[in-house]
Amino acid sequence: MFYVYIIFSESLNIYYKGFSTNIETRLIYHNSGKSPYTSKANDWELLYYLSHETKREALIEEKRLKKLNRTSIENLISKFNK
Repeated sequence: MFYVYIIFSESLNIYYKGFSTNIETRLIYHNSGKSPYTSKANDWELLYYLSHETKREALIEEKRLKKLNRTSIENLISKFNK
């Protein structure tokens, strides 16, 4: 399976969107400073994920998520966490 996810850093007050085959390992990677885009914080929290059968589907969804504004991202997360 391939997962698209949204993580949030409270200290930076930003969302990051990505994809992975292993969300737990990827979150550890983000929080350990090994990713250039997320290395400025170590308080990343997983708020949303969606599974896909193929890498292609996941990449298409990741691209769609990256185009969303903050309000749309927060609405998506709110619906996911109900």
